[in-house]
Formats: sequence, structure tokens, C-alpha cells
Amino acid sequence: MAQTPLFLERRSYRRRRLMDAVRFLPFLVLALWMVPLLWSLPGEARTEDAVPMSTALRYVFGIWVLMVAAGWALWARTRTPVSDDKQTP
Repeated sequence: MAQTPLFLERRSYRRRRLMDAVRFLPFLVLALWMVPLLWSLPGEARTEDAVPMSTALRYVFGIWVLMVAAGWALWARTRTPVSDDKQTP
């Protein structure tokens, strides 16, 4: 039995990977939002290397802005449908 090589059209393959990125983005953002929980804040036992609350808030807001920008960019790349019409020469 001869096996034919699996061929995925480049455009549809890239679109599927972009859709995977869209699905993965919320989990990535959630993980990045959890990072400040690992920092020690002022008023805790370890105050020598404490991170100010203003820095933690800037970090969370910055991640939010990056999430909005990444979501918009991924949406812009995936909003046009891929035509499945095969043209034969």
C-alpha cells in the first residue's frame, strides 16, 4: 500500500496555527497576571527586595494592554476567510 505524503496547504496551516494562538492567549495572559503574586510586597516579612505596589499595578496594566494589542492583531489576521476553492491550471 503506497502512502501519499500528507500535504497541508500553507495558507490553511498558518490560519490554524493563528487560531491556536487565539485560543492560547487567555491562558498566557492569566499566567502572566499571576506573576505579581510571586513578588514580595512592602509590609511583608521580606522587605529588603520588596516590589512597590505601583510597579505591580503597572505590570498588570501593561500585560492587559499587550493582551488587547495581541488580540487585535490576531483578530486582524484571522478575520478574512480562507477560500477552499482549488484552482486547477
